[in-house]
Amino acid sequence: MENIKVVIWGFGAMGKGMADMLLTKKGVEITGVCDLHKDLVGNSIFNVLEEKQNNHPEVIVSNDINSLLNKENCDLVLLCTDSYTKKAFPKMKLILEKGINCISTAEEMAYPKAQEPELAKELHKLAKDNNVTLLGTGINPGFIMDLLVVALSGTMISVDHIEANRVNSLSPFGPAVMEEQGVGITVEEFNHGVETNTLAGHVGFAESILMIADAIGVKLDGFKQQMKPIVTSVDRFSKYGEALKGNVAGVNMTGQGLVDGEVFIDMKHPQQIEPELEGTNTGDYINIKGVPNIHMAITPEIDGGIGTIAMCVNMIPHVLNSRPGLKTMLDLPVPRAILGDMRELLED
Repeated sequence: MENIKVVIWGFGAMGKGMADMLLTKKGVEITGVCDLHKDLVGNSIFNVLEEKQNNHPEVIVSNDINSLLNKENCDLVLLCTDSYTKKAFPKMKLILEKGINCISTAEEMAYPKAQEPELAKELHKLAKDNNVTLLGTGINPGFIMDLLVVALSGTMISVDHIEANRVNSLSPFGPAVMEEQGVGITVEEFNHGVETNTLAGHVGFAESILMIADAIGVKLDGFKQQMKPIVTSVDRFSKYGEALKGNVAGVNMTGQGLVDGEVFIDMKHPQQIEPELEGTNTGDYINIKGVPNIHMAITPEIDGGIGTIAMCVNMIPHVLNSRPGLKTMLDLPVPRAILGDMRELLED
């Protein structure tokens, strides 16, 4: 059986991490990488990754995605370029119309009907018409504050209130995430961004909250979210961002899903670069009130960068096995590490 052939579109922090992971896996190979950055185009991915080529076929970074989207040379695209469904839509449309499966890291794609229901319907039709599958996933949204909550609720007779709290580091993420979170800007710039709705903050609360509600059969009658700056008292530097003393090191996001006007799902998500420099301990916490009560804590947090990379790569065979269409993490098998040959998980 031939290896599973994967193209990576977007060779930033996440794309490079996925390439590194794929090079360690059996039964899968990278057949193309696309990125527009002038320092990457024309270079071997092994030089970019500072990895030995060993027995892997050579892959040169291309700026022409059309030359890579060939069903004979690509089973699936890992799309690592955008956060929003609307921005990623033309890329996903192109991939699907080429008859190729796709996994997107765009946060809104974790549950796109939450904010882009019409685009979600169109993507579902495109995928079905071309007999392929499209999935959006990552660490959050995609797992920690939604799928894991849903899984834990499966051990309960009744659920009265849900709280998900993720205290995490932004340091592993690339420049796009730094910009979305306002890392390095002044407090005044942050407040202006909130007022003018030009600062994204965490993208995914609407998706996570609706995913949970739909999964457990609860109809929401409202959704709210808030964002406040996390101001650093020391200079902080990460690989892709920096925040000087007095400026913004991250954002404290909170969000609520309402039932009958009361908070039923409560989310708290403070995230910043290098949180340990000011004594902040990271962690993932889920508290579900009901029968029985559930209290889960993971400390420190599941690493956001590694987690996103692993979720996307580990879902490859499940996407290839899926019936055609737009899928979410609620539709596919439980994610798991794949230590053996990926091809052994493929159904006939």
